[in-house]
Amino acid sequence: MQVRARLDDKILYMELSGEIDQHNAARTRQAVDQYADHYCANAEKAVFDLQNVSFMDSTGIGFLIGRYKKFTRYGIPVYIANPSTATNRILQMSGIYTLIPKL
Repeated sequence: MQVRARLDDKILYMELSGEIDQHNAARTRQAVDQYADHYCANAEKAVFDLQNVSFMDSTGIGFLIGRYKKFTRYGIPVYIANPSTATNRILQMSGIYTLIPKL
């Protein structure tokens, strides 16, 4: 799993690529949390770009909910962008879009 982040016009974009499962969720969580701590003072919105996520299981849902809670503590709304068809199906079934809207 790779995580890249950039701040553009007060929007923190986090591009995830690879698999989000129990084997790499801790490393991914640590990377995203470091970006959040670094950029949140200047961000007004956070967007998880999931275009290059090839696999996600329930651990990935937990990861996203945890990051949602973290950004909420900063007062920053969170969004999901560009999920693949398979990832979108899992996210829809989980009901996560009621917490984290899809752009």
